[in-house]
Amino acid sequence: MADKSRLSLNQITTANWSVAQAVEGCARHGVPSIALWRHKIEEASLAACVRAVQDADLHVSSVCRGGMFPAATVEERRKNLEDNFRAVDEAAALHADSLVMVVGGCAGLPIEDARQMVADGVAALAPYAREHGVRIGLEPLHPMFAADRSVLVTIDQALQLAQSYDARDVGVILDTFHIWWDPRVEEEIAQSAGRIFGFHVSDWLVPLPDVLLGRGLMGDGVIDNRKLRRLVEQAGYDGPIEVEIFNRALWDAEPGAVLAQVVERFEQFV
Repeated sequence: MADKSRLSLNQITTANWSVAQAVEGCARHGVPSIALWRHKIEEASLAACVRAVQDADLHVSSVCRGGMFPAATVEERRKNLEDNFRAVDEAAALHADSLVMVVGGCAGLPIEDARQMVADGVAALAPYAREHGVRIGLEPLHPMFAADRSVLVTIDQALQLAQSYDARDVGVILDTFHIWWDPRVEEEIAQSAGRIFGFHVSDWLVPLPDVLLGRGLMGDGVIDNRKLRRLVEQAGYDGPIEVEIFNRALWDAEPGAVLAQVVERFEQFV
């Protein structure tokens, strides 16, 4: 059973809450950490978000998200990189453990070109992130997202890119929804030792109701979150565990009730 002191609410799980509401909800339910999404930060203002988490004595486990490097034109790629510099600034101001990178897909591009654009983007961003004390967390996504969200689809791929950099600067974010299926997952998690910057949990429902918005609460699907949690611990990760659930039905429910369920399922299944 996971210790509740490690629980972090990824804000997307209660997507209808503002930053202030999510912070208050965490305080009310005894959740010590939160992961903030950049569109919510923009709505509230960065300064207001910094004040809110400081006043509530909340730890920020991550800022979601940077990345989305590939684009068809040089100008688009430049704008994407500039947005990543802003993301680093936000993560630094919030003292977040890491900036989560959903690196971008290959729609309209050869996949090899998209992967090179990702590598080039990380290379351009890494020195700036290091100067600002922000760790870059590369998140491999399930292969079904390769076209539109991430051309990094395995832990091994993400590690190969991360290993070009100091282990204190660039690492991986391991999300059970994206990695549970991999027949080499145990070996790849072990190889990630020293570079695991974050760990996210949810569940894979059967049938999957929606590719993007169909994640379930832990215990409602087929993922053995507890086993994967133990594996990342064996690899040395003892930081916050984010519950990150994209699910429209949960978004339509009362957020406080959803957070109460999150706490219960976390203690029961993680």
